[in-house]
Amino acid sequence: MIIGVPKEIKADEDRVALMPAGVNELVKRNHQVCIETTAGEGSGFTDEEYIKAGATILPDSESVFAQAEMIMKVKEPIEQEYHLVREGQLVFTYFHFASYEPLTHAMIKSKSICMAYETVELADRTLPLLIPMSEVAGRMAVQEGAKYLEAPMGGRGVLLGGVPGVQPGKVLILGGGIVGTQAAKIAAGLGAMVTILDVNLQRLRYLSDVMPANVYTQYSNEYNIRKLIKDHDVIIGAVLIPGAKAPKLITRDMLADMKPGTVLVDVAVDQGGCIETCKPTTHAHPTFVIDNVVHYCVANMPGAVPYTSTIALTNATLPYAILLAERGWKKACRDRADLRKGLNIVKGKIVYEGVAAAFDLEHVKVESVLV
Repeated sequence: MIIGVPKEIKADEDRVALMPAGVNELVKRNHQVCIETTAGEGSGFTDEEYIKAGATILPDSESVFAQAEMIMKVKEPIEQEYHLVREGQLVFTYFHFASYEPLTHAMIKSKSICMAYETVELADRTLPLLIPMSEVAGRMAVQEGAKYLEAPMGGRGVLLGGVPGVQPGKVLILGGGIVGTQAAKIAAGLGAMVTILDVNLQRLRYLSDVMPANVYTQYSNEYNIRKLIKDHDVIIGAVLIPGAKAPKLITRDMLADMKPGTVLVDVAVDQGGCIETCKPTTHAHPTFVIDNVVHYCVANMPGAVPYTSTIALTNATLPYAILLAERGWKKACRDRADLRKGLNIVKGKIVYEGVAAAFDLEHVKVESVLV
């Protein structure tokens, strides 16, 4: 198979879908890999390293899309790339369709095969291709929250860890999954008082057992959220419903109950966000203020640490890329239920229920496109 890796062109996105080690693994299995020139530079990988690994360097994204049978990306195609996606071409990337309807319609129109990293799901309901970026984003959420809590950044001027004689700051985390767990670890390590909310009691029991003494758990409901937001300094939205829009757990009216300078970090923004007032921002302009509350809503947080993120992502995606290249997407998806759940749109048909439900569009069972 010919695998193509174009350079990411979304704002402030320096990750690349495949590092040289991944190229080497595909090439030694007799597959061809085409990399757009300088695609890896933002992550610290040069064209020379890709060439040594066996890749062919192409001059532009048009050439990559034109030659490749499978496109590997990090972020979803953006408007200027829509016309490059061909009928029958397999596109393997983070799509997050439910958060952006124009992308959904563009990929339907392209009649391509859209395999979304974020909906590949194992039997235990874990999301192996989302986990590494969720780990990065969860850890970064506290890092960014602490930074924007500083007074010159518009925050309350609170040091999360406190100092002797001064109480530490308080961090509220909505969701006890991968993002929430990683955020809690970092916040607790800084010395903050941390509260995790979740609707899964079994998960709360687990977190209560493994987290340090400065991490507390509570059941998530509107009453508890309204109570806790009044005295917490950083609030992190870490809610995920795979392939669907995130629920709005913090509404506009709740901002009035927060202290001025409170920082909201909505990690779920690429799934529509779990904070009503959040809208996607960029690393160049990461925050905005509503009702004296600082909102940090960068949709590609791991893009700020591209070296770490690219390696972590390739470690997770490469086995699936090899499987797709070796067997073809149809056979690979028939053979593997986890990979089958990654199919979102196939040749103009929506085969992932959460995407169809988000925009009230027709849903077709995935099995019908695998015959």
